[in-house]
Amino acid sequence: QVQLVESGGGLVQAGGSLRLSCAASGRTFSSLTMGWFRQAPGEEREFVAVITWTGGNTYYADSVKGRFTISRDNAKNTVYLQMNSLKSEDTAVYYCAATSSYYSDYAGTYDYWGQGTQVTVSS
Repeated sequence: QVQLVESGGGLVQAGGSLRLSCAASGRTFSSLTMGWFRQAPGEEREFVAVITWTGGNTYYADSVKGRFTISRDNAKNTVYLQMNSLKSEDTAVYYCAATSSYYSDYAGTYDYWGQGTQVTVSS
């Protein structure tokens, strides 16, 4: 079992920045690929970014590429999502998730999910 707890969400003006954190416990963190997803009201949950367990590979949704950066600190069992140049369309609940697959942008691949953290971008 893996427990994931997100933090760092909040209200920010368009053009601003936030850094989300996701702390993991329960299973060897360094063996897990970690992803960030988001879900806006009335919308499907969508892929944002993923980082493989070595941290050597990262992938992003086109909508966030160049603005968001995913990283991880295996010593702290934590994955981060640095979000810059935020736009109103980034408003959503952000979830971190864990999978033993090497890489996936499909939510169904992920076995473990956090409770989510709200990000609201005002225009």
